[in-house]
Amino acid sequence: MTTRTKGSGMTVSTERPSTVTPGGADILRRTLRRHAAGVTVITVPGPAGFTATSFTSVSLEPALVSFYLAATASTARAVSAADRFAVHVLGAEHAAIARQFARSGIDRFDGVAWTESHDGLPVLNGVPAWLTARVTLRQRVGDHFLVVGEVDTGGGHGDGHALVHHDGAFATAVPLPLHESG
Repeated sequence: MTTRTKGSGMTVSTERPSTVTPGGADILRRTLRRHAAGVTVITVPGPAGFTATSFTSVSLEPALVSFYLAATASTARAVSAADRFAVHVLGAEHAAIARQFARSGIDRFDGVAWTESHDGLPVLNGVPAWLTARVTLRQRVGDHFLVVGEVDTGGGHGDGHALVHHDGAFATAVPLPLHESG
């Protein structure tokens, strides 16, 4: 290993990675543990639902969103049959709901306040933000399903700090100061 200091005071290491290279899945898991992701609960008629960190926007025109779900997930059949879904962005106070919707073999809606829309879509009450979407694409990608939907409606109270998942645990996002002092 060689370490040298550049004129800017920056230290540059020429250390090479270990010669033992983990497989792609291990690299992905290790890398994604370092990636903080917003926590959502996705629901479909049934009712069925699950905790997801794979939710993201796709397009503004048209307004499209997406998520991924493991093909072996207990909710995969319900999601595959659904023509609509709801995404609920969770706040820091919803960690228990995130844990509940991440568990298999239980009634995930037990004790959770929700409202059934006119078309049977469960919408969780009291979350900072939610939206509903109509499925426009469902495709198998590796060992997951990609689901894309066009946004129909939305709501929520918009308050509080976001719930995030980082390094295998739930956490919260807190705004940093705009300028460092000193």
